[in-house]
Amino acid sequence: MSGRTYKRIFPVMAALLLAALWAVPAFAAEGTGQSATAIDTGDTAWLLASAALVMLMTPALGFFYGGLVRRKNVLSTIMQSFFVLALISVQWVLWGYSLAFGPDKGGIIGGLEWVGLNGVGLEPNPTYAPTVPHQAFVIFQMMFAVITPALITGAFAERKRFKAFVFFTLLWATLVYDPLAHWVWGSGGWLRNLGALDFAGGTVVHISAGVSSLVAALVMGRRLGFGRESMDPHDSTMTILGAGLLWFGWFGFNAGSALGSGALATSAFLVTNTAGAMAAITWMTVSWIHTGRPSALGMAVGGIVGLATVTPASGYITVQGAILVGLVAGVVPYLVMQLLKSRLGVDDSLDVLACHGIGGTLGTLAVGLLATVAVNSAGANGWFFGNPGQFWVQLLAVAVTWAYSAVATFVILKVIDLVIGLRVHEHEERAGLDESQHGEVAYQI
Repeated sequence: MSGRTYKRIFPVMAALLLAALWAVPAFAAEGTGQSATAIDTGDTAWLLASAALVMLMTPALGFFYGGLVRRKNVLSTIMQSFFVLALISVQWVLWGYSLAFGPDKGGIIGGLEWVGLNGVGLEPNPTYAPTVPHQAFVIFQMMFAVITPALITGAFAERKRFKAFVFFTLLWATLVYDPLAHWVWGSGGWLRNLGALDFAGGTVVHISAGVSSLVAALVMGRRLGFGRESMDPHDSTMTILGAGLLWFGWFGFNAGSALGSGALATSAFLVTNTAGAMAAITWMTVSWIHTGRPSALGMAVGGIVGLATVTPASGYITVQGAILVGLVAGVVPYLVMQLLKSRLGVDDSLDVLACHGIGGTLGTLAVGLLATVAVNSAGANGWFFGNPGQFWVQLLAVAVTWAYSAVATFVILKVIDLVIGLRVHEHEERAGLDESQHGEVAYQI
């Protein structure tokens, strides 16, 4: 490693070390004894298992995306997901959790009182999860914070500098994800106070990632040869494997968001699987009609879109509602995908906007129509159950998330482009990011 490289890396490592050392007294001061009366071991076991399931989703996403790119970019694509897992795990502990769920500051952001998890021990937090250790809730929410920026990597696959990707991920998680999480899920968050419902991340995860992906695709421009050269997936079996692992992990994503091992988790589990299955069948059928052949890859993508779409609604709707959500998820995002690529020429490399942005939007609005307190007494009825006002609250949450994600992402990208540049050089892109960015290849010839 050259002296210049050491000079670049040392300040970053030193800053992280100082932050960790600063947080040590906070950990030591915080008691770690658990309450024998408040903690439910069944709920805790389910939440920790769910956190592990959601963690698996990020490397699974790497395989899902990795199979969809060209051979020369597969390793870099998988690397991005693995790197996000490590980077945001540290960011969440040091300051991300405090900004997202810390003591409210005007409904906009959490305070810095919980930086370094200061004051966050093993006693339950009655506001967020009264039957599990507070740190169990931290771990579960951490995995959501991890996978969300990982989703965006599909938009700029095959052309973004790794250094720019590192800074983008850190800034985006801090300036976009954390505030949105506080607005929707944090105690005192202004959208939460308005009554917006998002069970497991339609706004916070899927819309934010999808809209940011569209902005990233537009700012960075198309890949070299887009529309002229073949950019077909290099390994569909890898993508289908990734889809299967994502589906498996999604049970932790949605059913785990019940924060307990009871009836609501059971309902969310069944609703999640039903919507994903219905969307997979519908997407395959629509693409069969469109192309004349039933596509295995299309079915895998359709299943993921259905799971993304039902995410915000999974804890509020019935299994019959899930059938309807899956049906819509198999049609509308497919049509949007065709429009963006074929008609508008937008190179969102792996269709993140159509799959997650549109899916998350549809699912969030579905809450306003199909939610019922018969499923979740802590929620609300939707329009179809006598409460039209809930739909308009959900629409507001969608509009705010779209607008904030778009503007903030645009600013972040422009600043990074100005300072260090976003895109690899032309010769690096033609050689492939595996070799040009990492000096490695996925497959030895």
